[in-house]
Amino acid sequence: MWMTNLLTGVFIFFLGLAVKIFKASYLIAGYNTASKEEKAKYDQEKLINYVSGLLMISSLFLILGAAVSILLTEFQEGIIMASWIMFTIFILASLVYVNTGNCLMKTR
Repeated sequence: MWMTNLLTGVFIFFLGLAVKIFKASYLIAGYNTASKEEKAKYDQEKLINYVSGLLMISSLFLILGAAVSILLTEFQEGIIMASWIMFTIFILASLVYVNTGNCLMKTR
């Protein structure tokens, strides 16, 4: 079970790193299909930094969950489940935050 956490966490971390390094805004769902007018409303640099940070930080929940579950084998199932719950809550909270404010909009 811990191997799934580790591999998923590493994959998500490198996905976030790729978004950051290659400025891969085309990997951001919704933004990649938006019209030019809609894209013009957003600060692309802020968006890329936010999404890459979100991916890299959220991946740490899974990676740390795998590491701790290796050390505490008697609680392995609970630790793995807790890491996925924290991962999900962090992603959902981040999405609510970004969608309820104008933090990624261009300033006029």
